[in-house]
Amino acid sequence: MRTVSPAEVGLDPERLARLTAAIERDVAEKQYDGASVLVARRGGIALQAAVGFSDRGAGRHAKIDDVFHCFSITKTFTAALVLSRIERGELALTTPVADLIPEFGNRGKQRINVFHLLTHTSGLPAAPPPMPPETLCDLAATVAAICTQGIENRPGTVVYYSPLTAHAVLAEMVRRLDGKRRFRDILVDEILGPLGLRDTCLGARADLASRRVPIAMPDRREGLFPPDALEAFNLFAQEEAEIPAAGLIATAGDIGRFAEALRRGGELEGARILGPTILQLATTNQTGLKPNLLWNYAREMRGWDDFPAYIGLTFWLRGEGVFTAPFGTLASPGTFGHLGAGTAMYWIDPARELIFVCLTAGAMEESYSMERFQRLSDLVHAAVV
Repeated sequence: MRTVSPAEVGLDPERLARLTAAIERDVAEKQYDGASVLVARRGGIALQAAVGFSDRGAGRHAKIDDVFHCFSITKTFTAALVLSRIERGELALTTPVADLIPEFGNRGKQRINVFHLLTHTSGLPAAPPPMPPETLCDLAATVAAICTQGIENRPGTVVYYSPLTAHAVLAEMVRRLDGKRRFRDILVDEILGPLGLRDTCLGARADLASRRVPIAMPDRREGLFPPDALEAFNLFAQEEAEIPAAGLIATAGDIGRFAEALRRGGELEGARILGPTILQLATTNQTGLKPNLLWNYAREMRGWDDFPAYIGLTFWLRGEGVFTAPFGTLASPGTFGHLGAGTAMYWIDPARELIFVCLTAGAMEESYSMERFQRLSDLVHAAVV
């Protein structure tokens, strides 16, 4: 992706400058510690900036090549590998998980298929599987623990976002289809390498250690994820860790390249990871008007009204209506992307040919982070002229 002036791609420079000014104010008010942001339109990077601190406690200032824990943004990379298997005819959305993982087919899980996992409608518990937290880095151990679980809802009836479980199972399906490589190596060979994402990995590569932004949660408000649980990822995400739902580490620039490939229908600089037909399906609402039960706590804690989940095949969508929308209330309805545990976000607005990546240091409680990202996203949309 080339660097361009904002005006060259139809962005007002003064309006776009409001984005970094807003983040500077947030950092000064200690809402969070810093951020690395990227705004691109029509294939050109109009803004790439680092604001505040990578590690406020250590006095380390933010840099654009900082490497961040991306948490659930990881799910969209895992989904891309699953979608590629569907394109090859090796999987179908209707393939039961137990066809590839026979030991999974028990305690009501026999009917769970690929579509259910991709759309968070499997009925599996939202809580992590019953296992010691430190073993979540081991994909085989995680899947084995999931296989012992029952279901809480009939598959296909309820949307309940799965923080760790669904995409661990999907990754294991990809790995068993391959039969030779580790999941992390498949990711490198088929997505990270072809797209030139040199500063992205599943687990924490040793050569990126000096640029890695530590996970800190100065916002100690209890909410969706306990602060101590998020900070524990500093220990879990070792070099060999495989957490296909939450273990990706990347720069804003690399996430921007991935987003640009998606915007272009699955291709970037001659490397194609997916085709436009399956991406169109993946970024279309697959959950109807069902709410995402993940937000039940915010309804009670924050007074939020119910709103549709608007989930495609893993990708989150802006959809329609007025509610807390992290991709911005001004976003086109087809805007899609993902969030990562109170700290990371990217989206693509296909109608405006616009991309925004925001990776932050100093995680916020998830509902407040959603409101923060909504505000910052609307500043980006407002810069389009």
